Amino acid sequence: MHGYAHLFVPGPTNVPEPVRQAMNLPMEDMRAPDFGGFVKPLLDDLKQVFRTRTGRVFVFPSSGTGAWEAAFTNTLNEGDRVLMSRFGQFSTLWVEMAERLGLRPEVLDVEWGKGVPVTEYARILGADRSHEIKAVCVTQNETATGVTSDVKAVREVLDALGHPALLFVDGVSSIASIAFEMEDWGVDLAVAGSQKGFMLPAGLGLLGVSAKALEVSQAAGMRRAYFEFSDMIRLNDTGYFPYTPATQLLRGLRVSVDLLLKEGMENVWARQHHLAGGVRAAVRAWSGCGIVAAPEFLSDTVTTIRVPEGVDAVAVIRTAYDRYRTSLGAGLAQLSGKAFRIGHLGSLNEVMLIGAVGAAELALLDTGARIEAGSGLAAAITHYRNAKTAQQKAA
Repeated sequence: MHGYAHLFVPGPTNVPEPVRQAMNLPMEDMRAPDFGGFVKPLLDDLKQVFRTRTGRVFVFPSSGTGAWEAAFTNTLNEGDRVLMSRFGQFSTLWVEMAERLGLRPEVLDVEWGKGVPVTEYARILGADRSHEIKAVCVTQNETATGVTSDVKAVREVLDALGHPALLFVDGVSSIASIAFEMEDWGVDLAVAGSQKGFMLPAGLGLLGVSAKALEVSQAAGMRRAYFEFSDMIRLNDTGYFPYTPATQLLRGLRVSVDLLLKEGMENVWARQHHLAGGVRAAVRAWSGCGIVAAPEFLSDTVTTIRVPEGVDAVAVIRTAYDRYRTSLGAGLAQLSGKAFRIGHLGSLNEVMLIGAVGAAELALLDTGARIEAGSGLAAAITHYRNAKTAQQKAA
């Protein structure tokens, strides 16, 4: 087939050409005398992306799920109470991991389309006068529903109550894409993955750890081996790792971090917000479609789109892939067959997302949606043009 295949799932994301080229090199010696000189500055610069000054960032050869496990096992003990909320597939999986590890999650179930219930968190934490709750978990960006939650507000609750629980954040589809301030928001453990905003293949689990969490980890009693913080610290301080690192992914990460820092994190966040607006404008123009996320929880990295009555979202996704060489994200769990997703994070621009909107519109029309041809495209184009015009006038 002619032309390129197009990827608009919310991860893995598109890999920029400079990042891909950086990984296209012969295998190297991860114990070479000069390898540490490459690794140490990379770990320091990752702190700028996570926005931490006093913490550390660990890079594990794993997915983000591995970093989840590292966060739990290095800072908690079996039987500890953990406050969590469940409002999508990935927040659900986080709860399941906590249960499997022997923690006692206190779970608040929230309607899919909404986010972390800050008021309920405040009520439960306020009643926990003996401070039995040792960790509070926030999925900043629920990729299944396109929902972003308010991490800062949860920290404000903890501070107002004087509650010492650690603040855990699942930032797999938010860190390096939308506003995240690890230090200023008092986040203790922040999980990310290489295949989202870091614009790499899957294979690296990144974990930001605060100074407080590092201190707590020295007394934590959960079993761990591969994900042991102390092993990582001892070797990372010399620029090396306690096991074989994913050297080619690290070379790509070096270029990815350079790209992010050159653009500036605030500019990255603003770009993602701008791009997301065009996709949302298109969805609103499609008759019978809707955005799963409530207006106050809209994500700037992924939009989950509910299809019209009588249209099968699975067929929409398959049609986009088979006929138009475009990958759209599937609706997960209770949204299977009812919704599809357009990822708009990572290395993207307006023209690429106009293509995503066009492919989705074609697939919707082909599967029976009674939408006006060109309606979503027109809305997205209008949004992007108006935003550019406003930006130029402001300058």
